[in-house]
Amino acid sequence: MTIIHTEKRPRITPYDENDFDFTDVLASYRIDLRNPRNERTDRFFNANVVKDWSKLTWKEIGKPYEVKKMSVDRTDWEKEHKQTMPVKTSWEYFNRSFHEWFVKDVPKKRNEAKENLKNHLKQFKLHEVKHGIGDLVRLSLWNYAHRIEDGIWDPRGKRALFEGLDVEKPNILFLGAAEGYEAMQLQAMYPGGQVVMVDYDDYCKTNRFAEFPDTYPFLGENPETGSPRVWYKHQMDIEYVVEDIRNLKYGKEFDIVISVGLLEHVPDAYKEEILDFHRRFLKPGGYVIMTTPRNQWKSRMYYHVMSDVMNHTYRELMDIRQMGLYLYQSGFDILRHGYMKVHNGIVAKPR
Repeated sequence: MTIIHTEKRPRITPYDENDFDFTDVLASYRIDLRNPRNERTDRFFNANVVKDWSKLTWKEIGKPYEVKKMSVDRTDWEKEHKQTMPVKTSWEYFNRSFHEWFVKDVPKKRNEAKENLKNHLKQFKLHEVKHGIGDLVRLSLWNYAHRIEDGIWDPRGKRALFEGLDVEKPNILFLGAAEGYEAMQLQAMYPGGQVVMVDYDDYCKTNRFAEFPDTYPFLGENPETGSPRVWYKHQMDIEYVVEDIRNLKYGKEFDIVISVGLLEHVPDAYKEEILDFHRRFLKPGGYVIMTTPRNQWKSRMYYHVMSDVMNHTYRELMDIRQMGLYLYQSGFDILRHGYMKVHNGIVAKPR
């Protein structure tokens, strides 16, 4: 087991309370300090889609949409090794590919792609033209989804999902944490506790989390005044554990257990096991928070076009009813549910 702690030393904090209601698109991501008091949650989170979970059936709603198109890296690996890519290997490929896109200077890369495409057209290099068009389409889609729309991090939507929890200085466990964005947003909103992030790919600790920008501002609360405040990664108490979640030795010691994009990566036969990992580390009265990608035409197009970036693992797209029914039938009471830009979100407690 490998553990790191964030360092507590002075760092640059470019945004503060004077920047409330400000947003800006940087080279690789958007910063967003709009709606600091989280007063317009209904604009960012469509809640209460299902009135009575006990009356919902699979026959009525159908099963999730399975994304079939796999990345070239995965299909090439399987041809070379003459076997199905192991799950851990597929996550290692995904994390490295995804992170490369998170740190891109997107405007610079788009300009380069346009120039390359022009040169290939002038020289009638049809094979390179085809690849050049693909590169430009992927860059344009990523630019819109992550930088312009801010659909992956979606801070206003996530804060709307996370609001109103009855916790004080909560200890938070993030399963499959990757760069840990959502746990940092939670700690900004409910400061004073500790975050434990868990992922079994060491690259998530050494790159995805370690390279998450120290200057990214999270909107949260000032515990001394109850007023909105800007928080930064280095101001939070974070422990990063590299381990398979099946080997964790924690007891029921966390106020919040969260996962983001985890449930949809296993077929039905394993979903109960995934849900049990959220329950087993939770204090009595604690909260489980989960999100999954939405099944909508934009998401289907995204995972088709971005398949070489995204599709190294088994993946489903769900609507909120399907996601919620998995939790309800596994013994959870759903306290809040709905959908944001590109994700479904649920806050629940074990029955």
